Amino acid sequence: MKRREFITLLGGAVACPSAAGAKQPAMALVGLLSSAQLNDRQIGAFRRGLKDAGYVEGRNVAIKYRSADSHFDRLPELAADLVSDAVDAIIALSPPAAVAAKAATTSIPIVFATGADPVDLGLVPSLSRPGGNVTGVTFVVNTLGAKRLGVMRELVPSANVIGFLTNPDNPTSDSQIRDVETAARASGIESLVLPADSERNIDAAFASFARQGADAVIVGADSLFVSRCEQLVGLAARHAMPAIYFLREFADIGGLVSYGPSQTDAYRAAGGYAARVLKGEKPADLPVTQSATFEFVINLKTAKALGLPVPLTMQVAADETIE
Repeated sequence: MKRREFITLLGGAVACPSAAGAKQPAMALVGLLSSAQLNDRQIGAFRRGLKDAGYVEGRNVAIKYRSADSHFDRLPELAADLVSDAVDAIIALSPPAAVAAKAATTSIPIVFATGADPVDLGLVPSLSRPGGNVTGVTFVVNTLGAKRLGVMRELVPSANVIGFLTNPDNPTSDSQIRDVETAARASGIESLVLPADSERNIDAAFASFARQGADAVIVGADSLFVSRCEQLVGLAARHAMPAIYFLREFADIGGLVSYGPSQTDAYRAAGGYAARVLKGEKPADLPVTQSATFEFVINLKTAKALGLPVPLTMQVAADETIE
């Protein structure tokens, strides 16, 4: 269904019978492009950002959702579909999605939300002067390897080998690996890096971590791992492997600990930027903004099951402890 049919159908569904002869407000159409399926919290945050600026889905904005379901090679096709539908803006909620959107159009405004450096990805020439048709929100997630390693060392002080799980298909994988390996060398700890780009490979990686004597695991930031969060948390429990994750959603479902940005804050900010673009502002004139809210969550129930005492100082420092 193309743009005209889509807007006509949705607009008719919300039209007020008593205003049949009145001119209806224009219905904006936004394409939401993601590498993996978004959860209700993430989508809700983006919608709140739009709503805060006067855009309500179904009333004056329609959202066309497109997810690659963790198959990054599908993103160019999905981005092209949004371009052919002549959406008013594309919202790209992952580094690979943003790269695909930028490659697909030089005219349709693009707003990204990414934990990677948008300059390194080639999305914008600079944060303050993005130029072109692309701008968005950054949140630090890919350069926190040293912090996460420090948390694991405090929880597992006897650890000599730290595993790192990464998706090699992610354009930020190399920088994440460098970050973790540099921090490990500085701490005198061996790092064991293993790739996983599918459900099967995630299983194999955890089995290999166990065989090779990893004392704990850092799960790299990647949308595939978000979509497989239950699998990852389950494998860590099965192998009795302390693990730290990059989003609070993992700790919420039983992961030991998470440290990373508030993705919901970043997505809400992206919704606000999308609204500004829909109102006529140009991405070239909107500096890339940075979301700096972090969440440190500890699952004390999981720590107890693993036999790990959590220092009181760490519990006090946490934004939330789950019992």
